[in-house]
Amino acid sequence: MARAANKAQAGGAARMVAALAKALREQLGLTQEEVGRMTGYTASAISAMETCAQPASDAMLVALEKAIGGGLGLFEKARKLMLMEKYPPQFQDFALMEAEAVTLSSYQTYVVSGLFQTPEYARALIGGGYPPLSEAMVDELVEARIARRALFDRTNPTPMIELILDEAALRRPVGSWDIQRAQLYALLEDAERDNVSLQVMAMDRGAKGSHAGTRGDMVLVVTKDHEHVVYLEVEDESSLVSNPVKVARLNHRYAKIRSQALSPDDSLSLIRKLAGEERT
Repeated sequence: MARAANKAQAGGAARMVAALAKALREQLGLTQEEVGRMTGYTASAISAMETCAQPASDAMLVALEKAIGGGLGLFEKARKLMLMEKYPPQFQDFALMEAEAVTLSSYQTYVVSGLFQTPEYARALIGGGYPPLSEAMVDELVEARIARRALFDRTNPTPMIELILDEAALRRPVGSWDIQRAQLYALLEDAERDNVSLQVMAMDRGAKGSHAGTRGDMVLVVTKDHEHVVYLEVEDESSLVSNPVKVARLNHRYAKIRSQALSPDDSLSLIRKLAGEERT
């Protein structure tokens, strides 16, 4: 049933890759079993890819390029398109914008921002949601989420990435305390990058009479064309705000959130403290 659903839901990139792989295989006079041996996959996996029952993973695209690509680079070019199709529908419009952003400023309240997640944290979060997803779908979503981390190492231009994370997300275990602890250490490691700034909104902020972040998450983006937009998402529904008046209002709110958060140094000290606590 899962594979039948995959066939019905396969996007244009997956169908293009399937048709291209089959055409090149047949042109070379190869069987699915032979292509499988050349790429390190089973014949059934190649068959599933060609019928879109299980669209090609990123690793399979790399292997297909080497095995039957003929130096054309078509499977290599398909990698980004396939990756975009693996993102949830509500995130697809934003995914390319994020990958090409000049500045990315995010305030997250409930869980660690997807861009900063470890594979284990992402798997526990995605696999533990409702309604439950198939293991194959979880694998695809985790792969797509971790691929977003390429933004950290992008150059020309190097993006400025800022995260303000509610303290509750640091204290809320996802999967297990071991997974959560590893995620905290990963945040500390990411914060050491020159192009990354990390702050924490303390749990007791509201007790001080003002808390600008009570209306939820937001991601502020300066695009490659130097346009300013804001991405909002709740309950699998999303919106991209580009109206200058609304964007300005949200930017002002974000600036207030930043001013109310702990300093970067104090934020990292808190994360180190939480990561070092013994949990049972």
